[in-house]
Amino acid sequence: MKLTLDISESFKIALAALQANKARGGLTALGIIIGIVAVITTMTAANGLQISFRESFASVGSDVLYVSQRPWIQNGPNFQYRNRPAITMNEVDSLERRLRGRAVVNPSMGRNQAVKYETKVIDNSRVIGTTDKQVIVSNMVPEKGRFLMPFDVEYKKHVAVIGSEIAEGLFGDFDPVGRKFKIGMHKFTIIGVMETQGGSIFGGPNYDRQIFIPITTYSKVFGNSGGRSNVDIAIKAPSPDVMEDFEYEVIGEMRKIRGLKPIEKDDFSINKLDSLLDAYNSIMGVVVLVGLAITGISLFVGGVGVMNIMFVSVTERTKEIGIRKAIGARQRSILMQFLFEAAVICLFGGIVGLTIAALITELLNQTLMPASLSLGIIIIALVVSVLVGVISGFVPAYRGAKLDPIEALRYE
Repeated sequence: MKLTLDISESFKIALAALQANKARGGLTALGIIIGIVAVITTMTAANGLQISFRESFASVGSDVLYVSQRPWIQNGPNFQYRNRPAITMNEVDSLERRLRGRAVVNPSMGRNQAVKYETKVIDNSRVIGTTDKQVIVSNMVPEKGRFLMPFDVEYKKHVAVIGSEIAEGLFGDFDPVGRKFKIGMHKFTIIGVMETQGGSIFGGPNYDRQIFIPITTYSKVFGNSGGRSNVDIAIKAPSPDVMEDFEYEVIGEMRKIRGLKPIEKDDFSINKLDSLLDAYNSIMGVVVLVGLAITGISLFVGGVGVMNIMFVSVTERTKEIGIRKAIGARQRSILMQFLFEAAVICLFGGIVGLTIAALITELLNQTLMPASLSLGIIIIALVVSVLVGVISGFVPAYRGAKLDPIEALRYE
């Protein structure tokens, strides 16, 4: 009960002291405000970047494996992968037979190519030769028209499904479905337009700038060495829960298809979304730690400022401390009084910093990346603010609590 009264009394005295020195309290809180804004912005930006990363590679699919000549993330020298044999359509057919009834297998090939409609040209569009199964292994579907069908692939039709950026760049407000355009020197009829996916801030694929054509047509028009261009194979697992076991199964089947001996290393790579996420998390973990360390300096400087002001406050109120001790105030009461004063200053700075950080977060959300203030970040910011105040104010408060009441009363 007495502790509760001490806390209540200390809080009232602390508020009264701050009201008497509003300008000084505000300027003292400035360092905390800057520190809290920096810390929160770093955390929300990191969360926003992670969301953007996931959205940028959403069509990769968390339950899809990709068999490729090279890994997406190369951990070794390039010569380890340069001389690997290209994946061929014959190998795709063999793998599909072995996995039939258990998984969806979709081959694809790609290259950058200029596209043209009348006088309008778009350079470096990504042309992808694929099959009707592309919509099964990815999250992309047409917004207008239709996607490729099995007969388009079987009869090597010159048809194309274009991304929304291609549609807007070549045709503007006109419906492109049914119109003819050129990919390189070859004419294609547009049969569909894909949903808008949005660009990537990570240098990843721009899905709105892609064009899908039948893989058989791609091999005929763009293929080399008898149409034996390097193929990437997307394999949709039966379930996300069996991804690990399914990966080992795919590796085993590919080794059999290529006739690799047990002692020989894989001459192909298995890629998946997890490998991208792991690489991203490793990089972002270091970036966030460095960012928090740098922004933590702002909080440290703010804490030093609070400590200095509290030393001034204790010195100015030495006589007051002597009077309180003379009429029976304990050391604990004096200590709590100044600790509360430092904590309230920093809490005020934390609240103002939160408000500014919320505005910055909303600006980021509207212009650059999806970002939001979570309840966890808000709680962390307020707790950190109070802790900085308690830590910074402890030494001055302890010094004031230990003052001899007689010496304090003599102070002028």
